[in-house]
Amino acid sequence: MRVSPLEGHAIWASHYDTEPNPLLALETRTLCRFMEPIPLRRFVDVACGTGRWMSYLHARGGDVLGSDACEPMLKVADNKRGLRGKCVVADATLLPFPRRFADVTLCSFAAGYVPDLARLVYQLAAVTRYGGRVIVTDLHPAAITAGWTRSFRVGTIVYEIEHVVHSEEQLFAAGKCAGLRLETHLQASFGEPERVLFERAGKGELFDQVSATPAVWIGVWRTP
Repeated sequence: MRVSPLEGHAIWASHYDTEPNPLLALETRTLCRFMEPIPLRRFVDVACGTGRWMSYLHARGGDVLGSDACEPMLKVADNKRGLRGKCVVADATLLPFPRRFADVTLCSFAAGYVPDLARLVYQLAAVTRYGGRVIVTDLHPAAITAGWTRSFRVGTIVYEIEHVVHSEEQLFAAGKCAGLRLETHLQASFGEPERVLFERAGKGELFDQVSATPAVWIGVWRTP
């Protein structure tokens, strides 16, 4: 069943944190070093969902705020330790945070739900202090080309979330148009740490096949 991003995440919210997700695990182990040092730094998580990254950063001493357009996702986040009152309902292309507010601004696995990529990255840049980091991650374009979908299962129903495909060139161009300086970009593929999650989900036989395809695209920029 195909659903819009808001519809899909509203349905997914109550299950999002309870099911093994190799993509999230891969992103976390690849990206965490770009969050350092965490203590005494201010982070803004745009399209924060259930507050996965917010919890990670708060537990390590970071000052975190988040936004998301999906209220059911934010209700889950609001019930997590240290996150009550830290999230606001907002469109990713119209952020309510002050300009030059965050040391690090993150948008994780959400760019594909935003048709106006340039506007999204401009907003991320605008709330990030001079010299701060802007980080965007998403399902890799090569994975989409290989037939991967943004989907999840609830009971017997598989939901596929509608999305747009942004090429690497479009991602780079969006950063440049926002006045950002590209620090690095990564193309992360599944490794042995994720194998156990495939096995736990009953999909161990797929691991060798999917690990040959870049799974997560990560862009890290600096504000000038």
